[in-house]
Amino acid sequence: MNTRKRLQALRREANPVAAAAPQVVAILDHPACMIGSGQSCEHALVDRDLNRLLFDYERTVRSRFTRIVDVLKRISTHQHDENFIERAQQLAREQLGFELPPQVLEDAWVCGLDLSALHSRCIFSALKSSVENAPAEQVGWRQRLPLDENFLHSCGYHTVDISPCSDGRLQGVSPYVLRILPGPNVRVKAYAGALFDIEVDVSDWARREVERLAGAMVDGERLNYLKIAVYHFSSSSPGGQGCAAHGSNDRQATEAALQRLQNELRTAIDQTFGLGAAPDVLLIGVDTDLDALRIHLPDGFGELNAHRYFETAQVYRDTLGLAPEAARARIAGIVADAEGMGGWGQGNGRMHEGMRRLVLALAEANLSQIEYVIKHHTGRYKIIGHDEECIVAGDAVRSLQLRNLFYFARLDTIEEGAPDMDVGIKIFGNLNVAHGLPVPVLVHFEYDARIPESRARAIARGRRVRDAIEARYPDLAARGLLNCAIAVSERFGDESCVFVVDDAVDDH
Repeated sequence: MNTRKRLQALRREANPVAAAAPQVVAILDHPACMIGSGQSCEHALVDRDLNRLLFDYERTVRSRFTRIVDVLKRISTHQHDENFIERAQQLAREQLGFELPPQVLEDAWVCGLDLSALHSRCIFSALKSSVENAPAEQVGWRQRLPLDENFLHSCGYHTVDISPCSDGRLQGVSPYVLRILPGPNVRVKAYAGALFDIEVDVSDWARREVERLAGAMVDGERLNYLKIAVYHFSSSSPGGQGCAAHGSNDRQATEAALQRLQNELRTAIDQTFGLGAAPDVLLIGVDTDLDALRIHLPDGFGELNAHRYFETAQVYRDTLGLAPEAARARIAGIVADAEGMGGWGQGNGRMHEGMRRLVLALAEANLSQIEYVIKHHTGRYKIIGHDEECIVAGDAVRSLQLRNLFYFARLDTIEEGAPDMDVGIKIFGNLNVAHGLPVPVLVHFEYDARIPESRARAIARGRRVRDAIEARYPDLAARGLLNCAIAVSERFGDESCVFVVDDAVDDH
């Protein structure tokens, strides 16, 4: 049970009128692997050691949030004690690893303890703790992820730019779903509906192309740039738990991402820099119930088609029980069959060998994630919908990539990021506001320490965005149902997610 649901349970003790928890699906069978009595569901190509490391990390991070309500409950029982503040801070330090805001505790004797304010502060602090501990807690699985920079180079790519939907269910898409090692040359930039910013991507591509042409990359003459868009859908509730930005319309989500990749990004680069300059593109769908993939295959000219794809859930079923080499041969055959689809899925020739190598690796790696969900989440996530803890607006918190930890709204100004923020506020309207809980929004921006005053400008931008968010949602702000915090991180350094309060940095 996560923090929000536990807090709602506490509130129901005092108020019997409470809304239902996020949508839960009862599971009778594993959807990707139908297991008979006494049958083992273990695929020959699954890395179970990596799955164990990823699950340990997931439990460690989740525990920081699930402990919050238990601690707040214990603290609330002491609010009328003579030594309340000292006792509350001791419990917070011992159980949560950080202190609570003194002013909230000092005001408790007047009108009771403000659990909502404490809840938001604890969410932010737990997020900060997860960032601080990420280097140590992630080292095991980061060393074992199969699709690392060396592998991507072997496929012919110096940079892989991934744009998933900003939906919280896709926040773990790189290390978990795709098993791609995050790093300087693997970028994850999330946008509502996977509708990434064309101008930003053209600029990012151009900068890397300059580096390549200038000889700043080893083997740069043979390497290319790859853009991946990741849309999502729900196999068990297609009309209700799909992409909120597309009204849970799977066809619209697919076609919008395809349009953004093919008809906008590739066309923009070809028309600006010359025909043939456009990078490779790949379109991937994720069934967020299972973390299984739908991989759309490019043809010989790099063109994608909404109908030319294969699905890894079916691959898992078709290859279960086969020896490793036989399973790999079967996967290669499935991909070849998908490439040769007739009718409206037919393309012009086969994809190049580097792309084929990547697609086969993605398919194989995702089998481990499918079995991860089978073993650790009963084959289908219990909560198939939104269950995020907060919204992160601005720049991504790079070190945190975990399903349903937060909803991300990529923006520099609230005006340009308004659609993403509106989707996030709508989601949290159902998750939190409908139950009397505020929406926690962490405004986070990166800065470059090599550039004079970059940090100060990042803080100023954070304050402007925070003020603009509060102005955009005045009703929530006036009712105390919108709690914002500001944090900054050094893009190429060690300072990460440092909270800013007024003109000082809060070191908690």
